[in-house]
Amino acid sequence: MSGTGAAGRALAALLLAASVLSAALLAPGSSPTPDLGKKRPLELKMDQALLLIHNELPGTNLTIYWNFDCCYHCLLQVLVDVSQSRKPGEPSIEAVAVSTQHGSILQLNDTAAEKQVCRLEYKFGEFGNYSLFVKHTHDGVSEIACDLVVNEKPVDSNLPVSIAFLVGLVLIIVVSFLRFALSLEDFRDWISKAINSQETDGLINSELGSPSRAGDPPPEAWRQSAAPLRLRSVDTFRGIALTLMVFVNYGGGRYWYFKHASWNGLTVADLVFPWFVFIMGSSIFLSMTSVLQRGCSKFRLLGKIAWRSFLLICIGIVIVNPNYCLGPLSWEKTRIPGVLQRLGGTYFVVAVLELLFAKPVPEICTSERSCFSLLDITSSWPQWLFILMLEGVWLALTFFLPVPGCPTGYLGPGGLGDWGKYPNCTGGAAGYIDRLLLGDHHLYQHPSSAVLYHTEVAYDPEGILGTINSIVMAFLGVQAGKILLYYKDQTKGILIRFATWGCFLGFISVALTKASENEGFIPVNKNLWSISYVTTLSSFAFFILLVLYPVVDVKGLWTGTPFFYPGMNSILVYVGHEVFASYFPFQWRLGNNQSHREHLVQNIVATALWVLIAYVLYKKKVFWKI
Repeated sequence: MSGTGAAGRALAALLLAASVLSAALLAPGSSPTPDLGKKRPLELKMDQALLLIHNELPGTNLTIYWNFDCCYHCLLQVLVDVSQSRKPGEPSIEAVAVSTQHGSILQLNDTAAEKQVCRLEYKFGEFGNYSLFVKHTHDGVSEIACDLVVNEKPVDSNLPVSIAFLVGLVLIIVVSFLRFALSLEDFRDWISKAINSQETDGLINSELGSPSRAGDPPPEAWRQSAAPLRLRSVDTFRGIALTLMVFVNYGGGRYWYFKHASWNGLTVADLVFPWFVFIMGSSIFLSMTSVLQRGCSKFRLLGKIAWRSFLLICIGIVIVNPNYCLGPLSWEKTRIPGVLQRLGGTYFVVAVLELLFAKPVPEICTSERSCFSLLDITSSWPQWLFILMLEGVWLALTFFLPVPGCPTGYLGPGGLGDWGKYPNCTGGAAGYIDRLLLGDHHLYQHPSSAVLYHTEVAYDPEGILGTINSIVMAFLGVQAGKILLYYKDQTKGILIRFATWGCFLGFISVALTKASENEGFIPVNKNLWSISYVTTLSSFAFFILLVLYPVVDVKGLWTGTPFFYPGMNSILVYVGHEVFASYFPFQWRLGNNQSHREHLVQNIVATALWVLIAYVLYKKKVFWKI
């Protein structure tokens, strides 16, 4: 490893924690609450605003319907009934809390005539105070006006995120500048003379690293000579996905974009798991090739693969089962699918597939004339044939399996979606297969579809049918690993292939989704693990490797700190953050539980602590391998 050494990495870890504390110091000091005067009709919670509805229409009772504008083809829900105005100048007033996470649709109907009076679309702000005046216009009694007025401006709930991001960006720039400056011999000599301390000079050269030392190999040298081949960009990518996963699992400051999408579409939380699966596929090929080259028999390696898959599934069911939140766990309510369970199943299928058809890396791939060859694909034609057949099974079951009471090929959320026609059809064939084979009580009980679509049936985003596409995702990661190993002496060839795969998969995603969230043939959907979701996230993954590989492994401009360390101990960090989620210092009682700022600080601190723990374990050479 070139660059900073131990002290530089420790400094980066401390600065990461400092960015957390700075977000707490720079953000507003108290959680804002609206001042509604002496009479306060409602106690607002996080992501809510106060709406006062003034009905000035004599003889007309109003029914207010509401829903989010991002709820696709959703029925509107009754928000409140407002009685008629008692007399001119004395409107009837009702106060309601409205959500501010997304834009809102408000429809006002004449209760008796069931006739629409007016319809508005508006994005309310958190802790804002609004009044909706419903009255006759001055031109005549036949015309009705609905005017929305801001009584008190909302707060900027995204300010803590912006401050934390800016502080982190500044710290990265400062650390990068210091690392660069300390790599300059003249700058180090100047520091040494200014301080006039041999001890300081020794510390700078021994701990932060001196590129002029003969003992420090350049990044390309250690990469090519390393046996087995271990690429820091792969571990860094895994660490990025894992760090984001820890952050969003801890709550992500309770912001909606750090939670999973309710159905179609993508949020930050929807990125991390498929990236982890993708990079697992890359690691499968790189590690398996290394083990086989060291003379391990395929039969013995098959036993290791089966044992590791079994352990992952057992840890997922027994240790990190989310149904513990329902009380003492019993088999009747044990969630069978899960993140580690899917990782275990995916790992087993992909690893066995590669083991069955494993071949030595062709020597011709290292020659310059093969820069545009397709040997990394053609040499794996049996695996590709199996993967295409597996995807055919997913397509056939998804679009042609009859589901009782539901339209064939249904991909919707059920509940309020599709105008409420199919309330119990959540997930179509995917949900039906899970409920048929596993039973409702063995599935995830709080699916993200309940947020917008108010679904009531159990649905598991890590279900059986979606595992097929997670296998496809991991195999695309295997393809990335083959590119890295087959063309390890051709940086240009690797980058060309990464860019080509990224563009090709992106084009497939555009075709499947029609470049829209809901109107495509197969929308991007994390709950279903739709094929468009796999191609989209795989496209992103190839482009991320396109950046990380030359920056981390070829040029050595970044060592991957601090993400490299959790990437080296991923199972321990994942299991640990799940088991100790409710323990101090990863969680503590907040002064204001309705403050995004306080939740954000807590979640960033908890995530930074796991990065620090991973760093300490790395320095102690403690790695949990299963």
